[in-house]
Amino acid sequence: MTFTQRAHGIVKAIAVVLSLAVPTVLVVSSADARVGGGSSSGSRGSRTFSAPPSTSTAPGSAQPFNRTFTQPGSPNVGAPAPARGGFFNSPGRSMLGGLAAGFLGAGLLGMLFGGGMFGGLGGLSSIFGLILQIGLIVIVVRLAMSWWQRRNQTASAYAGGANGPAAQQSFRSGAGFGIGSSAAPLEILPADYEAFERLLGDIQDAWSNEDIGRLHTLATPEMVSYFTKDLDANRARNVVNKVFNTKLLQGDLAEAWREGETDYASVAMRYSLIDKTVDRATGRLVEGSEAPTEATEVWTFLRPRGGNWELSAIQQT
Repeated sequence: MTFTQRAHGIVKAIAVVLSLAVPTVLVVSSADARVGGGSSSGSRGSRTFSAPPSTSTAPGSAQPFNRTFTQPGSPNVGAPAPARGGFFNSPGRSMLGGLAAGFLGAGLLGMLFGGGMFGGLGGLSSIFGLILQIGLIVIVVRLAMSWWQRRNQTASAYAGGANGPAAQQSFRSGAGFGIGSSAAPLEILPADYEAFERLLGDIQDAWSNEDIGRLHTLATPEMVSYFTKDLDANRARNVVNKVFNTKLLQGDLAEAWREGETDYASVAMRYSLIDKTVDRATGRLVEGSEAPTEATEVWTFLRPRGGNWELSAIQQT
């Protein structure tokens, strides 16, 4: 094998690696940095592993929790969320993963030894065709991953979730929360909706100021532990996430219930905010922008009997 052939094989291998790495880089760079980090965290009491009903604000399913202190297996708890292992390591997907891995492995070996991904590829122009083919493979795999994740979340993670007209209350669309029906198992009053909207802004402000003491008065110890971990990760990167002008645009009650001496309310909220991450020392913009963005999440609040509402969970939609 001549030096030129070896160099050609190395260039092809690099092209494959880059084509597979680009989607991951794009996901990381566009990740949400606001409170909660764009993930689903917390607990919803005995309904932690059951889906909050969809609403007009959040018509789709809320994502299962990837961070929670609640342990599955209680008689009052639904099916646990699926394991969040890699796509190629999950049950039921080993066949597709094995085929894709074998295909890519064979292609890489072929390129390194001059045979090409599909054999007979030669010349500099073949690199572009190779990148196109790898890109098509990546797209197919990502579509399969998305399909399987949606199917698995619907069929397993949210088995036994409350549904139907009795579980979901209807509210007026528009800015802020509407006025709820009195048919809910736990009646939520206008003052409660005002508290939810106030907590939305106060928690974002405390997060932006890295005020752990303030967060302890607004959220459960579990949620504060996640916020603290995320803030520590920002400090390790020498960045700070700044959130401004949080404004509730629309909100719906998904469900409200009582467990012993504790009240729970899960509400879907669509809100706007300015979300940016800056260098802690220089103030240089690292992620985000000064332009307002929108987010739709399901926030669950709990209230001890006679106490105030606290944030106990955030779920992405």
